[in-house]
Amino acid sequence: QVQLVESGGGLVQAGGSLRLSCAASGRTFSSYSMDWFRQAPGKEREFVAGISWSGSTTQYADSVQGRFTISRDNAKNAVYLQLNSLQPEDTAVYYCAATSRCGDICLSPRNMDYWGKGALVTVSS
Repeated sequence: QVQLVESGGGLVQAGGSLRLSCAASGRTFSSYSMDWFRQAPGKEREFVAGISWSGSTTQYADSVQGRFTISRDNAKNAVYLQLNSLQPEDTAVYYCAATSRCGDICLSPRNMDYWGKGALVTVSS
C-alpha cells in the first residue's frame, strides 16, 4: 500500500514557476514508477510526466516538454515536478500516481495503482 500527498500548488502569473512535491508512505516506494497527471475543468485527466523506479528514465507530454522536469528522491520517498514558463493552459489539478504495472513508465491513468488527492495550480494571464 502506498499513500501519496501532493503539495506546492498555488496561484502564479504566466511565465512563472512552481515546484510540486509528492510525499509517499510505504517501504516499497522505490519499486514504483511515478507519474504526474493533470485535469483541467471539463477535460479528461492527462499524462504530464513520468519517471521510472530508478529515476534513470523520464518521459513528458509534448505540451510540457522543455518546461517541466520530473525527479525523485527514493531516500526521501518523494517525487517532484518543477514547472517553469507556466501558461494559463497549464491551469489544472495536478495528481501524482504510482504504479508497478509497467516496465518503465505508464502513460495511461488506467494503469496507475495509487493516487494522491491533487494539488491545484492556477496560472493567471
